[in-house]
Amino acid sequence: MALFASLSERLNHIFSKLTKRGRLTELEIKTAMREVRVALLEADVNIQVAKKFCADVSEKAVGQEILKSLNPAQQVIKIVNEELIALMGSANQKLAVASKPPTVIMMCGLQGAGKTTLCGKLAVNLKKSGKKPLLVAGDIYRPAAVNQLKVVGKNAGAEVFEKGAQDPVKTAVQAVEYAKSMGFDTVIIDTAGRLEIDENLMRELENIKKAVEVTETLLTVDSMMGQVAVNVAKTFNERLEITGIILTKLDGDTRGGACLSIKAVTGKPVKFIGVGEKLTDLEPFYPDRMASRILGMGDVLSLIEKAQEAVTEQQAREMQKKMLENTFTLEDFLVQFESMKKMGGAQALLAMMPGGNKINAGDVDESKIERTKAIILSMTPKERHEPAIINSSRKKRIAAGSGTSVQEINQLLKQFEQTKQLMKQFKSGKRRLPF
Repeated sequence: MALFASLSERLNHIFSKLTKRGRLTELEIKTAMREVRVALLEADVNIQVAKKFCADVSEKAVGQEILKSLNPAQQVIKIVNEELIALMGSANQKLAVASKPPTVIMMCGLQGAGKTTLCGKLAVNLKKSGKKPLLVAGDIYRPAAVNQLKVVGKNAGAEVFEKGAQDPVKTAVQAVEYAKSMGFDTVIIDTAGRLEIDENLMRELENIKKAVEVTETLLTVDSMMGQVAVNVAKTFNERLEITGIILTKLDGDTRGGACLSIKAVTGKPVKFIGVGEKLTDLEPFYPDRMASRILGMGDVLSLIEKAQEAVTEQQAREMQKKMLENTFTLEDFLVQFESMKKMGGAQALLAMMPGGNKINAGDVDESKIERTKAIILSMTPKERHEPAIINSSRKKRIAAGSGTSVQEINQLLKQFEQTKQLMKQFKSGKRRLPF
């Protein structure tokens, strides 16, 4: 994730200077906080939010118990971490559920924020937890918006309720009645967006809220818009009293200012973040995990959750057994690559690993991983299980079949042998497995 890469690097540089100094003075802490404020502003954090954040950290960090502690720099970093978490909302805010079904979620936002696709992502997310969502086509103005939602709904495995160019307020009312009669427990209304906020847009959204009992009013915000996104959220909240925010495009090259400012400015929590283009690329927002990523501590809990989604418990046990018994094959190598792809790829995993921010994402060559997979897929089942039989002629055949070179095949076989040697060390007890 490119999000916060620059900010994370800057903060780590500032704090590394503190750790080298041992005991700290009040002046040193305040000097560091001035640098932190500059880093936050460069990350497009709201200026008032940045000032208050640094003032709050300074006030807590210059206490005598901090200045006299054995490792004051670590104490300062701990305070920064706690304040970052508080700034972004303290804890994950789950979607509200109506006391009497269906739960009605009204999605709103400007055009281009990815609202329609997000309706499908939210449907996929809800289906994972056993919900039965109904998508409602309420955008009758943007060309092909209804058809786009139909395609999204089909891919998400969710039914779409639409009434063509009928008044969206009337469609919303009919959709809720339809949901009640057909057993849908959640209704997701895709409303119209505009290139900019206008009175007609706001009035229509207000009328939908008056006509149906809306449980959640979720605002979709493009995180790449920075402070413009925060201002948009502020305006929508003033008119509609939104209940939560979904930040999209957090996988892009965004500085992250919206993510850090939006809760403080609107008072409303970020509930989900969009981290990719696939319908499965929607994650609940956890302020503590995001704070850890910003400070280069990684996001181990999200890493574990992704691993559990990509690999079943039985598969994990089988892999552990193979490692212990040293029966790991190139077939298993291939399975590992596929699991890594399901978890978002090498760069996504790197962002969640402690210290991963210190590794240049450009050094992780995703194309090399794909070439390695192509090599293994070009082998026969026997070659994958017994790589020792791969002689010169077989290497030429595999290279031709995978579009690679004999040199790359030799590198893969060498890497595999090194892995096997490592497995032997685990078996002999010279090393311990990390689980």
